[in-house]
Amino acid sequence: MKVVIVGAGSVGRSIARELVLSGRDVVIVDKQPGAMKVASVPEADWILGDACEVSTLERADTGNADVVVAATGDDKANLVISLLGKTEFGVERIVARVNNPKNEWLFDDSWGVDVAVSTPRIMTAMVEDAVADGDLITVLRFHASGATLRQATLPPDAPIVGMTVADVLLPPTIVFNAIVRDGTPFPADPDLLIEAGDQVLLLCAEGSDDDVALVKELFAPVSEEPA
Repeated sequence: MKVVIVGAGSVGRSIARELVLSGRDVVIVDKQPGAMKVASVPEADWILGDACEVSTLERADTGNADVVVAATGDDKANLVISLLGKTEFGVERIVARVNNPKNEWLFDDSWGVDVAVSTPRIMTAMVEDAVADGDLITVLRFHASGATLRQATLPPDAPIVGMTVADVLLPPTIVFNAIVRDGTPFPADPDLLIEAGDQVLLLCAEGSDDDVALVKELFAPVSEEPA
């Protein structure tokens, strides 16, 4: 798989290192000469140039890329790169970094974005997840399909604790995706017993907010009865 990463900052280089380790063909593009830290990811191909220009993306062989990652610190640049990647080069998957949460609404398929990754949103989700209160937090939104990945960490008295996955009845718009337990992911097999402290991952279809609201009580702590 060939991946073009635009933005050679700490985010872009970290992504590149992980992809190289997994055997991917990686190209890193940045317009700042000072960002050309080739020794940090020597296995990648490095290109100095402005990726908002078609000629630079051509030099990166973007037409043969399976994925383009727009990871610069400039939201406007990330949107332009995403649009060019999709419209000019027909790249199947465009992943774009959102730096300012106020701009998140722009990162959709109208700009060629398939997956928008908002660092502030993810950090907020991780902070909220540090407390096992059963709240369903949106971790990731897939703009091409409108689906969302949501997660909740189960408190000891959540109603689904002690159930098997097969026992949990969810609307057809929500799929029980996986459980992460003590750092280890488990597929949502029907016989898997759900335990307190489990991090539950749900894949929710577009427009499923009403269904999500209905099932929230399964994951939250049981309310105490009034005295």
